[in-house]
Amino acid sequence: MTSRRQFMMTIVPACAALSALGAAHAADAPKVDEKDPAAVGLGYKADATKVDAKNYPTYKAGNVCGGCQFFQGKAGDAWGPCPLLGGKQVSAKGWCSAWAKKA
Repeated sequence: MTSRRQFMMTIVPACAALSALGAAHAADAPKVDEKDPAAVGLGYKADATKVDAKNYPTYKAGNVCGGCQFFQGKAGDAWGPCPLLGGKQVSAKGWCSAWAKKA
């Protein structure tokens, strides 16, 4: 029988390794294509300045993926995964209709 201490000394490094693998996998995710059905449904544009404000009245200049709560890249990353688009990478300068300010 293993002790609680031995268990913790085994599980903590294993969890850290799995977390690092998950982050590495997210960085390898493909970039989303604007023609992808999910991207079309959300009105995703890789360049927020090209969003048609008439079709998307919620769009406001300066609202970009890099400032969205769903953007999982680090601050300053040009691309980062988005769970709304299947974990594919979106441009930090992009926008979609699900944009929500980071808390």
